[in-house]
Amino acid sequence: MNQNLSPLIELQKLDLRIMEIIEQRRRIPERLHAVEAPLREAKHTLQDTSGAVEASVKERRSHEKDVEAQDAHTDKMRARLSELKTNKEYQAHLFELQMANKKKSEIEDKVLACMEKIEQLQVAAKEAEEKVRVAEQAFNKEKQVLDELDRKLSSELAELEGQQRERSAKVEPVLLARYAKLKASRKDQPLAAIQRGMCAGCRLQIPPQLIAEVKRSQDLHTCPYCHRMLYWDGEAQADQKPLDHTKPTDLEVGESV
Repeated sequence: MNQNLSPLIELQKLDLRIMEIIEQRRRIPERLHAVEAPLREAKHTLQDTSGAVEASVKERRSHEKDVEAQDAHTDKMRARLSELKTNKEYQAHLFELQMANKKKSEIEDKVLACMEKIEQLQVAAKEAEEKVRVAEQAFNKEKQVLDELDRKLSSELAELEGQQRERSAKVEPVLLARYAKLKASRKDQPLAAIQRGMCAGCRLQIPPQLIAEVKRSQDLHTCPYCHRMLYWDGEAQADQKPLDHTKPTDLEVGESV
């Protein structure tokens, strides 16, 4: 391995872990938002159910007021019965009173329907409250886990950034500048190992002559395709063949003993 690249290889390991931690921390709010979804849904259901209860209570009160108004109206109609002089007027007034009582009965039915609806909604509201409680517990538990993860990642990140500064100071300024430029352009890793005859960065085949130069030379070589700095990681040569230790035989092909 090119000894000049050894400090950069170690620096790249730190950089990759730092990038990984930054990405993990970036995703924590997304994970928290996803975990909170059941709680938001439960709260929304509770809000809708509570609103429906309030609306039904208002509707019941409105109908009850209508019943009171209808009672007052029928009382007045009954009081007028004694004032009527002819049988025709009396019968007509009785019919009106009958219709008023029918209307009152219909309003009372609406009151009963509202009461039944309120009872059902109150049961649903209690169920929704329980779901909110359970969802809130689950969310708080997961939030504690994610908060602890964020604290650990933050601590590790601070430590790695300190090591990053120390290692950067040990790299030749010209080489470090080139590393930084490649890092900025590639968005991942400026160095790439040669693995199975390929650049580990772009996964394209490296010319055999270049591979040989990377293995034996201390000069800096780059991938002709992605321009990452290449290094040999010491893997066994794939083209080496095991020695044949079998003893030759004097027998010709086709001969028998």
